[in-house]
Amino acid sequence: MENVSNKFKISDRKKISLKDYDTGETLGYKKEDADEVLAGLIKKTNELHTRLYADNRHGLLIIFQAMDAAGKDSAIKHTFSGLNPQGCQVYSFKQPSSEELDHDFLWRHYKSLPERGRIGIHNRSHYENVLVTKVHPEYVLNENLPGISSADDLDERFWKHRYKSIREFEKHLTRNGITIIKFFLHVSKDEQKERFLARINEPEKNWKFSAADIKERQHWKEYMEAYEEAIGETATEETPWYVIPADKKWFTRIAISTIIHDTLQSLNLQYPTLPEEERERLGEVKRLLESEE
Repeated sequence: MENVSNKFKISDRKKISLKDYDTGETLGYKKEDADEVLAGLIKKTNELHTRLYADNRHGLLIIFQAMDAAGKDSAIKHTFSGLNPQGCQVYSFKQPSSEELDHDFLWRHYKSLPERGRIGIHNRSHYENVLVTKVHPEYVLNENLPGISSADDLDERFWKHRYKSIREFEKHLTRNGITIIKFFLHVSKDEQKERFLARINEPEKNWKFSAADIKERQHWKEYMEAYEEAIGETATEETPWYVIPADKKWFTRIAISTIIHDTLQSLNLQYPTLPEEERERLGEVKRLLESEE
């Protein structure tokens, strides 16, 4: 089978077209094998996760971005369910508060970063500031930025500076031991429609549906363009993007778990080795314990 990590990876700044990425791709995996494959991946990842904590030199930041109903929540639930919850932290970012708007757009995300030894999962992220604000530029006015008095002031230069801020932010994190994985769950418009209808038709799913979702669906083309530009402007070898097919949730989970496993494995994580003096002390303690009646 084709290498999952390489197939969906974008690691250089270039213009992309999301139409070139198949939302229903499965790379030869079969649905009937999905549970077994995923369980195996989670088991191997859990061991690497333990090493990540013990090694305490690296942290892992995993970013999930997607259109509504692409499956971010279920992907997080299924791909992290087998890991030690003490070593994971999940943040779901909503509309910024008044306090957050009084700071630069990266402030609230910086506060939520994982420390070394842990995995941080951001459900939506700092990329909302070049996605939803690109589609709805009037939202930027809430930031009360100098020189910005109307949406007309948000020219190409403004957005280029924002992409640059994101690249520099992420580069700073990688220099300080935080490895970043950025997932865009790429769902088709038809599949989103089916999932919206399921949320409406099945009473137990009604709570998931919001009328605002339909309003945003009307801006589908603008969102695809915003994603294409954001990914193209911020994909680097150090902080790549992965465009993950999201029409088949079972494969989405396999792809995500594979990439997380491969990324952790690439870090060459090691259990700490105790100095000779401490090993001798452990030997003494062992002998004392074994001599107890």
